[in-house]
Amino acid sequence: MADPAPHLFQQCVASLEVGGESFTYYNPLKLNDPRYERLPFSIRVLLESAVRNCDNFQVHPKDVENILSWEDAQTKAVEVPFRPARVILQDFTGVPAVVDFAAMRDAVKRLGGDPSKINPVCPADLVIDHSVQVDVSRSTSIVRNTPNPGGGLRPGQTASRANAAVPAKTCGGAAKGCNICLNTGLPKLEEICPFHQQPTDCQDALQQNQKLEFQRNQERFQFLKWGAKALRNMLIVPPGSGIVHQVNLEYLGRVVFNTDGTLYPDSLVGTDSHTTMINGLGILGWGVGGIEAEAVMLGQAISMVLPQVVGYRITGQLNQLVTSTDVVLTITKHLRQVGVVGKFVEFFGPGVSQLSIADRATISNMCPEYGATVGYFPVDDMSMVYLKQTNRDEKKLEYIEAYLKACKMYRDFNNADQDPTFSQIVELDLSTVVPSVSGPKRPHDRVPVSDMKHDFQQCLDNKVSFKGFAIPKEKQSGAIPFTYDDKEYALNHGSVVIAAITSCTNTSNPSVMLGAGLLAKKAVEAGLTVKPYIKTSLSPGSGVVTYYLQESGVTPYLKQLGFDIVGYGCMTCIGNSGPLPEPVAEAVEKGDLVAVGVLSGNRNFEGRIHPLTRANYLASPPLVIAYAIAGTVSIDFETEPLGKTAEGKEIFLRDVWPTRAEIQEVERKNVVPAMFKDVYARIQDGNEAWNNLEASDAQLYPWDPKSTYIKSPPFFEEMTSEIPSLQPITDAFALLNLGDSVTTDHISPAGSIARNSPAARYLASKGLTPRDFNSYGSRRGNDAVMARGTFANIRLLNKFIGKASPKTCHVPSGDTMDVFDAAVRYREEGQSVIILAGKEYGSGSSRDWAAKGPWMQGIRAVIAESYERIHRSNLVGMGIVPLQYLPGETAESLSLTGKERFTIQLADDIQPGQTIDVKVNGEERTFKALVRFDTPVELTYFRHGGILNYMVRRMITA
Repeated sequence: MADPAPHLFQQCVASLEVGGESFTYYNPLKLNDPRYERLPFSIRVLLESAVRNCDNFQVHPKDVENILSWEDAQTKAVEVPFRPARVILQDFTGVPAVVDFAAMRDAVKRLGGDPSKINPVCPADLVIDHSVQVDVSRSTSIVRNTPNPGGGLRPGQTASRANAAVPAKTCGGAAKGCNICLNTGLPKLEEICPFHQQPTDCQDALQQNQKLEFQRNQERFQFLKWGAKALRNMLIVPPGSGIVHQVNLEYLGRVVFNTDGTLYPDSLVGTDSHTTMINGLGILGWGVGGIEAEAVMLGQAISMVLPQVVGYRITGQLNQLVTSTDVVLTITKHLRQVGVVGKFVEFFGPGVSQLSIADRATISNMCPEYGATVGYFPVDDMSMVYLKQTNRDEKKLEYIEAYLKACKMYRDFNNADQDPTFSQIVELDLSTVVPSVSGPKRPHDRVPVSDMKHDFQQCLDNKVSFKGFAIPKEKQSGAIPFTYDDKEYALNHGSVVIAAITSCTNTSNPSVMLGAGLLAKKAVEAGLTVKPYIKTSLSPGSGVVTYYLQESGVTPYLKQLGFDIVGYGCMTCIGNSGPLPEPVAEAVEKGDLVAVGVLSGNRNFEGRIHPLTRANYLASPPLVIAYAIAGTVSIDFETEPLGKTAEGKEIFLRDVWPTRAEIQEVERKNVVPAMFKDVYARIQDGNEAWNNLEASDAQLYPWDPKSTYIKSPPFFEEMTSEIPSLQPITDAFALLNLGDSVTTDHISPAGSIARNSPAARYLASKGLTPRDFNSYGSRRGNDAVMARGTFANIRLLNKFIGKASPKTCHVPSGDTMDVFDAAVRYREEGQSVIILAGKEYGSGSSRDWAAKGPWMQGIRAVIAESYERIHRSNLVGMGIVPLQYLPGETAESLSLTGKERFTIQLADDIQPGQTIDVKVNGEERTFKALVRFDTPVELTYFRHGGILNYMVRRMITA
């Protein structure tokens, strides 16, 4: 490999004196090019990176010119490289990344190279936040006294089972495999087992969930500790610390890097699509597949198409009763209508200065839901205030501000003279935003709260769709009775069974969290309660949230309504909602009810939150509590009360809803830098369970053949040092025939492992019982589980089957079978397989197993109407061909049933964006499709059989 050429932009090197220290930096202004100050601020970050990293090897002078020419190049699919400053990972995607690093070390050694070369070359931070589940909720001690005549709770009385007066006895759950009841050695508190509704001995929800997390994930956590030891430049943030994006916002985000006295903008990619949350602090970053992130960790530049930048102008002020969640749901629906997939969105206008960094971060967090690559807020005075509030070092703040101003990357949103050129401008007047939720199946289907009752009724009536359940009229009104805690209740369509304050989207924002706390206080004081069978939970994104909720005095009221802290992690938002109480689950299934989950998360795709909640609505934390109190979403808050006082007075939502002014006053008093200092000073210390884990010190990981969590993957087993030739796909069958908006949750679910699934059968064959199955997300380090879990989502709608089911049709025989079993049968028969799909294939979370799993099932190509950006990249990264129907064409218009056989031949000189012929049933007919290799680099990865194979070959020839 040739040595990199000398740096070609030495003239851009500048010096900066701040606080008695001298720094150097690359100043794009020294290009003396008037185009620079017309560039959107997000594009300026790309330009600075290209200037600083220009080495005539990965980055060339023409790349700098292309970025400077953004106004002309933005619509021409111009490819540019980008070198992010760092990578961030969470454990669901981080474990397979570290597994791949371990396997790559093995492959490099086998092929004669030096395995110690396999290390991250840029900072990589991995936060363990996806493993904890809501196994236990509402588990504070029983208070045995008579019911409050007003129906509320007495001061200091807990909400766990406020009116319970049953004698202490042992839960009979041990015989049923109840993890809590099987536990021993715990402090003896009289509690109600959430599975079996009987008093039992257990700890509070937080401690118990964390204990179960470690029991389930000990192998994974030991493996990650090995990675932290063996791999240089990697930081592991232990479990129980918070949610990755909130920790990134409050602690890990640098805004400006200082490497040996050289300053440059903080930027990153992450193995989670909501990495974009950091855009709210002025740090450019977005989600990529785990495969692509690994390449960045190994020193590769990202190859990207220079994007269009949509300017989103914000004006006006928010109504006193509106939350930042309402703003983001409004923006999400708006930008989905505008169409921003594959584009940058950059916010500007005087209204931005009215939004706190937490508000902006909420908006940036849901960037994947409105489809953009980033949702960027440049750094301004409010950013500096936030950095001070979160206890960032004062000296760093000085050079951050000075550097960004010197490069004209510091923004004054009230100064229109700073407005850059945008590809398109859209606007939002904040005064038009109204309280809203989104659902029941997609995050961009916003519903004004005032329309909720009517909208839900329409969803019951509508045919099965994103806004329909097709419930016959005669079955819409029946109530299903059940007994819970020795009391009679009934569930209907629209009954709330899960109410979760969860997700970094909202728990990072003190305004909505304190708003929820203040609403809880007013509700309890008014005598309102939440029905005990509703699974309520509060999972903050960092310990800081707990700190300010306690300091503001609202924690007891949240607990009294059942919103105990159950853990520090993503939890319900990613499907780790845990089991519903058995009587509730039985009632839902008996009545085939459209039961509801209400959560302050960012995604509500069907089957994601819980298998039994067919309708799921995203809402602000205060609205989560409001719907929990109401017990149903079929309510008009304007005309129907939440409940009554002891005197019979009706209490409406407006009576307990806090204003923004009230919330801001509490926030000003109680959210202080000392909290952040105290919490984050201890974040790397871990807890006793983490610190007691033992991990190997070996350079190569000692794989345990008995492990069902960590397994050496087969990606490199047949790999040689030579690049293989392109092989045709001949007479392939369609393994699946899918419709629109098939998400990565459908392809590779993260939630629980169904007892009748191929993955369950595999785990049972290893001697595991269902209570030890854990989730798919927690087993992403084991390819045997993940291959069997691919397309195992019970809500998968396969046209071959005609209903939601994780099944498919084996075309030659006509047999209906699990998707994995069909894939194995095709392989045994020597047949290739592909997938047919509709629009937005692979939307949702960035999930590398949504590409690795299909590869392991033998899928050679996907033919779709369109793709989600990250998933298409991941398919290429695994050597799967992404093909796209020509505009206006679909499987239906081409009369494809999926029962045909398909032949795809890629020429040796295939080029990005080329159109090829797809032959159907031999020579019977042909249609054309676009090959979605979008850049030459992607084509290079594909020729190697995937990006990881490319990196291994590169390492052994370096």
